[in-house]
Amino acid sequence: MASDNTPNNLSRRQFVEITGKAAATAALTSVAFPSITLGADPTANPVKVGHIGLGVRGGRLIQYTASIPSAKVVAVCDVYKPHLQKGVNRSHNPEVKTYHDYHDLLDDPEIEAVVIACPDHWHEKMLIDAMKAGKDVYCEKGWTTSVTAAKRMRAAVKKYDRVMQLGHQGRQHAAADVAKKMIEDGALGDVTLIKIGRYFNGTEDRPPWRWYGDYSNYKHPDPKEVIKDLDWKRWLGSSKRIDFNERHFWHWRCYWEYGTGQAGDLLSHETDFIQSITNHGIPSTCNCSGLNAFWKDDREVPDSWMTTYQWEEKNCTMQFEGIQNSKRMQTPEFVGRDARMIFNDIGQAASRFEVYADDRAYVPSQYPAPKPTFKFAAGREHRKPSHMENFLTCVRTRKKSWCNEDEAFIEAVTLLMSVESYKKKKQVRWDSRKERIV
Repeated sequence: MASDNTPNNLSRRQFVEITGKAAATAALTSVAFPSITLGADPTANPVKVGHIGLGVRGGRLIQYTASIPSAKVVAVCDVYKPHLQKGVNRSHNPEVKTYHDYHDLLDDPEIEAVVIACPDHWHEKMLIDAMKAGKDVYCEKGWTTSVTAAKRMRAAVKKYDRVMQLGHQGRQHAAADVAKKMIEDGALGDVTLIKIGRYFNGTEDRPPWRWYGDYSNYKHPDPKEVIKDLDWKRWLGSSKRIDFNERHFWHWRCYWEYGTGQAGDLLSHETDFIQSITNHGIPSTCNCSGLNAFWKDDREVPDSWMTTYQWEEKNCTMQFEGIQNSKRMQTPEFVGRDARMIFNDIGQAASRFEVYADDRAYVPSQYPAPKPTFKFAAGREHRKPSHMENFLTCVRTRKKSWCNEDEAFIEAVTLLMSVESYKKKKQVRWDSRKERIV
C-alpha cells in the first residue's frame, strides 16, 4: 500500500529500489578524475599554441588558454585587425607573434597546436592544412558543413596521426560520467525518450546572433571603418564572392553560406552531450521543421528549429526544441520507464542532475510538486580536467581526446541530418554502410 511519506505516494518498496539503484551507482562512479598534468610542473613544458580566429568565440577561447599553465599562446591570426589586436591583448605574452595569413602561422615551427575558431565554412580547409603541417587541432563546433567534408577531415586526422578535439565542453563535467553509469546500470529503466533544447529571447534592437565581436555586444561599428581593417576576400575564402556585406561578416550564423544555423551552433552542443552519455552514435532517422517565426530581418536560417531523431535499434527517440523567442529552458532530460533524469543546465554547462520516480503525471492543481529520489552534485572526488586541458594533455601523451575525430564525425552527421531534413522537407535516414544521408 502506498505511503504518504514517500514522494508522490510512490510505494515504499519502489522508492527504496529506485533510490538505492541511483545511490549505489553514484557511489561506484564517485571516483577521482585526476587532472593529468604535462609533467610534474606543467609550466616547464607548456604546449605552444597558435590561435586562428579571434572574433566572438575565439576571443573567449584565447582568454582561457592564456590563463592555464599547460598552454602558452605564442601566435595569433585574424584577417580583421581589431580582432587580431584583441588576440594580442589577451595572449598574456608580450612576445606573441601576429599573422594575417593562417598558412604563415602553420609554417611556424614553434607552434605545436592550433585553436580554430573561424566561421564554419573555414573549418575543413584549416583543419586539413594544420594536419599536413604537423599541428594538433582544437576546433570549434559545428565541425563542418557537409558529410563529404567531415569524411575528409576524419581521414586527415587519422592519416597524419594528429590529436583533434572538437569544442564541446559539456564533456568536462563529471555529471555526464555519473549519469552514464546510472543509465547503464538501469537506474531509470529502459530509456525511450530524450528531450533537449535551446531557447533565447531578445528585443528588436538586441536580436539573437546580431552582436558585434562578442556575445551580447550590440554597439554597431561604422561599416566604413570595418572594411578598412578587414581582408574581406580572405574572410570569404571558398564561399560565394560578394561585395562587402557587414551583416554577413558580423552575423554569419544567420546565413547558410557560412554555417548551419541552430543545427551547428546550438543543437550540436546538446546532441554531443547526449552522445557522451549514451554512445548511441548517429541516429537512424531525422525529421526537422524550421520557421522564421519572429525575427523578420534578412536572416536565412530559421529562428525555430524542431527536430526529432530516432535510434531504431535502441528503441529511443530524441527531441530538440530550438526557439529564439523565449527565455524558457529545456535542459537535457532522459525519460525511462521507472524514472526520469533532469539536468540543471544546457548541455555544455550541465553539472548537476536529479532523478524522479515515474509514479504519475504531475498536475500542479491536484498534486504537490514531486520530490527527487536522488540528486547529484559534483564534489572533489569527481574532479575532471577542463575540455581544453584534456586536449593539451593528449597533445603530450598522444592519446585520444574526449571529442576526437570519430566523435566529431558523429556530431557533424547528426546536425547535418537536421539541415537535410529541413531543406528537403522530409524525413532523412543515415546509410551507415555508404556513410551518407538519404
